[in-house]
Amino acid sequence: MADQKLTLELSTGEVVIKLRPDLAPGHVARITELVSEGFYDGVKFHRVIPGFMAQGGCPNGTGMGGSDKPDLKAEFNAEPHTRGTCSMARTQVPDSANSQFFICFDDAHFLDGQYTVWGQVESGMDNVDALPKGEPPREPGMIVKASIA
Repeated sequence: MADQKLTLELSTGEVVIKLRPDLAPGHVARITELVSEGFYDGVKFHRVIPGFMAQGGCPNGTGMGGSDKPDLKAEFNAEPHTRGTCSMARTQVPDSANSQFFICFDDAHFLDGQYTVWGQVESGMDNVDALPKGEPPREPGMIVKASIA
């Protein structure tokens, strides 16, 4: 489990993310569970802000939805939000992360300690960079298929 990788086949190409159960075991377990159910397949990146981050994981593509599972207890950690960091999106309520996540394009240290970091892009960051931009993008990029190895 320590060397698990999440592969996202995006509409722009493949991204491989090293999962970090040492930082956020509950969040990694949730993502793994959702991937095994095919939850992320076909899901759009509904919020892509240049120089900041790409956010996806909402089943209806609006940023207002999540899975049918209960929200997660926050697992805030000391891992910094730098380029390629994968972290959970949430509302203003700390324990409200569910299925939405974001990948940082650049350093975003103002998020440190306030959002749960659960992974790091190991390869394919150029494919994240290539996602169509916007809130929402006119023609959003998407996760074609997600898998865990």
